[in-house]
Amino acid sequence: MRRKKRQDRTFPVFTACACILAAVLFGVILLWPQEDTQTAAPYEGGAEDREEDGVLWNGRRYVYNDHLSNYLFLGIDRREATETQVGQTDAGQADALFLLSRDRVTEELTLISIPRDTMTPVEAYGPDGESLGVSEDHISLSYGYGDGAHESCRLTREAVSTLLYGLPIQDYCAISLDALPLLADTVGTLEVTAPNDSLADTELAAREGDTILLDETNIEAFVRYRDIEETGSAIERLERQQTFLSAWYEAFREEAAAEPGKVTDLYEDLEPYLTTNMDSGEFADLMEDAQKTQIRTWTVPGENVEGDYYDEYYVDDSTLYEKIMETFYTEA
Repeated sequence: MRRKKRQDRTFPVFTACACILAAVLFGVILLWPQEDTQTAAPYEGGAEDREEDGVLWNGRRYVYNDHLSNYLFLGIDRREATETQVGQTDAGQADALFLLSRDRVTEELTLISIPRDTMTPVEAYGPDGESLGVSEDHISLSYGYGDGAHESCRLTREAVSTLLYGLPIQDYCAISLDALPLLADTVGTLEVTAPNDSLADTELAAREGDTILLDETNIEAFVRYRDIEETGSAIERLERQQTFLSAWYEAFREEAAAEPGKVTDLYEDLEPYLTTNMDSGEFADLMEDAQKTQIRTWTVPGENVEGDYYDEYYVDDSTLYEKIMETFYTEA
């Protein structure tokens, strides 16, 4: 059984920052001030409309854009045992989930944020690896049923693919929360603007619009704090992580321009914290494309509600389907 919510405000351990992951590996995911994809026509179909020669949507046939390569990036927290349907696991959980799609022809990039509390079909596994069936659960917990490494990444990749209507995901990269101090050391003090009031009652005492100077003493609080007693706090934290990402990248990019070897050095320092099936060539291609184009960004649409034990984020299926069609399919 999962434990009930705590009654005090703390710096919870159920967090990992998406920023680490993206920022660290390559500047790709850090170019946040991008345009948001707009929705198109109303949803008129689902997975049942898929056929071998395409997908029927709004009375027209669409085919998957096979020029796309899709990469799943995960921020992993292992500081406390994760509660799953079969008890506690030390594998950790995916507290930050991002899908990056790269068009190999146009070199366009699209970054999709997936809220950690998203409710979706997740396959549970017992201690001996036997399947216990599929049930609706937090997508972040899919990682905890694996080995804390490649198996966990593959399980989370399956859960994300299911959430996105069977979308193919070729590669994955996960990074441990323990790598956060390395980022703080690379750029020194950062000046950011609080994007919301979620830190008002913390030691940072910052409200929306306030300027905060981030350094090694408070950077972890800025990107990790979440009041688990407040519904929607994970979304507010995500906004702060995006704020940090943007500021960190701008600072790091300036330093890397003056000292090109800095990127390689950082990647090498972070390798012990990474689990990935990507090779250095793929990282290089992503970096190159990110420097040439804006990254379109959007978040899996839905609504955050307070569950019996934890927040639960329920997807708006019709809007998500539109987003998937616009991003990954072309009219036949």
